[in-house]
Amino acid sequence: MMKALVVVGDTLLDRDVHGEVHRLCPDAPVPVVAAGSERTRPGGAGLAATLARQAGDRPVVLVTALGDGAAGREVAALLGQAGVTVVDLGLDGRTPEKLRIRAAGRSLLRLDRDDGPAAPRPPADDAMAEVLAGAGAVLVADYGRGVAGLPAVRAALGARLADLAVVWDPHPRGAEPLAGCRLVTPSAAEAGLAPSASLAEVVHRAAELVHRWEAAGVAVTLGRRGAVLLDRAGTPLVAPPPGPVAEGGDACGAGDCFAASAALALAEGALPSEALQRAVVAAGRFVAAGGAAAVTVGPGTPGRPDRRGVAGRQDRSGAGGGTLVATGGCFDLLHAGHVSTLQAARALGDRLVVLLNSDRSVRRLKGPDRPLQPQADREALLRSLACVDDVIVFDEDTPLAALERLRPDVFVKGGDYTVADLPEATALAAWGGQAVVVPYLPGRSTTRIVLEASRHAR
Repeated sequence: MMKALVVVGDTLLDRDVHGEVHRLCPDAPVPVVAAGSERTRPGGAGLAATLARQAGDRPVVLVTALGDGAAGREVAALLGQAGVTVVDLGLDGRTPEKLRIRAAGRSLLRLDRDDGPAAPRPPADDAMAEVLAGAGAVLVADYGRGVAGLPAVRAALGARLADLAVVWDPHPRGAEPLAGCRLVTPSAAEAGLAPSASLAEVVHRAAELVHRWEAAGVAVTLGRRGAVLLDRAGTPLVAPPPGPVAEGGDACGAGDCFAASAALALAEGALPSEALQRAVVAAGRFVAAGGAAAVTVGPGTPGRPDRRGVAGRQDRSGAGGGTLVATGGCFDLLHAGHVSTLQAARALGDRLVVLLNSDRSVRRLKGPDRPLQPQADREALLRSLACVDDVIVFDEDTPLAALERLRPDVFVKGGDYTVADLPEATALAAWGGQAVVVPYLPGRSTTRIVLEASRHAR
């Protein structure tokens, strides 16, 4: 059984009110917002847990403290819908609520509904040890409200630091990270750096924090500049974003996405350097997809970000506008035939999204010896192509479920098919889309490349 990612920290209730602005208030120079839709989601450690759960099949357990009021009950229900198992320590007070008023994709105002400091209740004897017994890794998402500072929580975590990967996402008002964490992930501001800090200044500060926190590594996140990892050996590793950074993205929640992605990678046995790179990529996509404002939680949608404005059909304005084209496949050993199909597909519209079979899906379709390259590598190669705007990994045998969520205008397949042969054609027709076939370069295939390589090796 896959071991859980255990998230420890303070949970909030985040509420976004989306509206429209057409005029200024007559009695003050402020915009008048005509309220429209409202969306709630778990915030703080709850958001980190939700994002971790939606990222894959690994179970996620959240150790947190919720109040007895309406906000606490609402966020508990949202976490349950997201598939997160909650260990509620209880809170002597109300669960804090943060309300953002937004228009045109921008936050105009944030209102905090908070009664002030509310003490989390300490866990029962051995409760934390029992939770950690089933952990593959731990993420401490500290929001400075007391859960990460509870002596019983710190003692239980300290007892497992030698054999358990612990990622600590710190907060300026929170507890000091425990000595011996595998990775500590402060933002530049949390590390005490100015937004304009040079790379040399970032590395110097990271070295100070490695020493101060006795951490195996400190990764300072730098927003659009990526992140810098420094280990005890003093070797700085810089992970810039893998491609151009989208303009105007909502960075709210990006730190939670970064830390959760790093913790999941370490749970899978990745090196800290590999975890850093995966986290930078995940956080960049999260921001481009709309940040926390695009996270939806509800029955059948376990915390998955709404892809509106990135590849979603719902919004045809701005970055997500125009004709949306999709194609799918395994793309194991990317070759000229693949590139030809992708370029032809991109020429049919304004954006191209590649639906990529996961490793498990490829094994079911092609046998236990495939894929030859893991999905992370296949995805990275696809994203490096100028004709590809986005990649979505799916776990089913066919991309039908992914297409239902994406609802593209056109679905493209390369090779000797007819539209009648494509099961995707019926799905596309349901929303007015069209499945098409484009010419495929003859003689190019992954199987042929493998056979040729084997022949030459002999």
